[in-house]
Amino acid sequence: MEAAVGLLLVLLRVSHGVKTHCDGRQDGAQCYGALGGTVDIQLMDSTSEIPRYYLLKDSLKILNVRNNKVLSNTTERRSLFFSSNRTFRINNLSRTDSGKYTLQTFDSDGHSSGVRTLQLFFQAPVSSVLLVSECLSQGEMRVSCSSEGGDSPQYSWTLDGHTLTDAELLSVNNKTNIITLKQHVSGRLVCSVRNNVSNVPKEEMISTCGFIFINCTLVNGTKISEWVYEANNTLCTQPKQTSMGKDYGTTISDEPWYIRNLPLIGGVLSALVIFLVVGVAVICARRKKQNSKPTKKEEEDDQEVFPDAKFVKRPANQAEKKVAVEYGQVKSAKRPRRPEPTGTDCVYANVHKVR
Repeated sequence: MEAAVGLLLVLLRVSHGVKTHCDGRQDGAQCYGALGGTVDIQLMDSTSEIPRYYLLKDSLKILNVRNNKVLSNTTERRSLFFSSNRTFRINNLSRTDSGKYTLQTFDSDGHSSGVRTLQLFFQAPVSSVLLVSECLSQGEMRVSCSSEGGDSPQYSWTLDGHTLTDAELLSVNNKTNIITLKQHVSGRLVCSVRNNVSNVPKEEMISTCGFIFINCTLVNGTKISEWVYEANNTLCTQPKQTSMGKDYGTTISDEPWYIRNLPLIGGVLSALVIFLVVGVAVICARRKKQNSKPTKKEEEDDQEVFPDAKFVKRPANQAEKKVAVEYGQVKSAKRPRRPEPTGTDCVYANVHKVR
């Protein structure tokens, strides 16, 4: 009970000072007013010369005017008639004030000169609007909009001044007034709640939930295209990923190909350096080995030269006879003379080794 009374007081404070103007000069007109507010009904032109008219609520006469003077007014405690402009004002409107109002006019002889009808509807205005947002597991944002008070409220959404589009909305639930925004959406989100007598907006600056869209290829050829939480992103080797632009398409790495493939390039260069070092080492080793061998000339100098040498075989039956060897023009370079061999097949005399 206390809650109901409190809500009523809130509505009265909101409605206080809300004024609605209705043109009753048009037959069949419809007007809306706020509960607790005020409505001004224009009954006829200020220059009208109609001498007499009644205003009925349903079938009850609530106002009787003759020669621009009020003869009776059943709602005089909260209503006024302004003779200067033929306007009838009703204050502190209640739901019982809604209904069909009929204006009957008469000529100077008391004969009916016309009938006009007016439909009045009085509603509770929207008192307040509440926005609640939360991030979902994949970076989407769920936003709910609720209002207090208000008859027949209608909800609408805008982002940075324009109506939300399918590119920004993932889902909409009109019954619960809950929307789900896509991962990239950010800006000034406004939920407006309105009815025929009020319009209350509520805005909130929203940002993305920290997710980015990555589209990269790993060194092993694996392709990754998905939304990930930026702070914990370890899926891609690239150090930097760009977020989606306003076209909300896919996002690719903005680094050059040689930066993205640094590990592969580094491996290839390392292998080439190793092969180069090994090759140089092998070549140096071979050259060193070749330098340590005697040259052909040195080999020839080290050989003993025996020109014009003649060998005489020892007869088989003469073991003690020696082979006479004739040597001529034989030189030996800086070598001591060898002792005369004994028991050999050849006898060398005056043999010199030429170096």
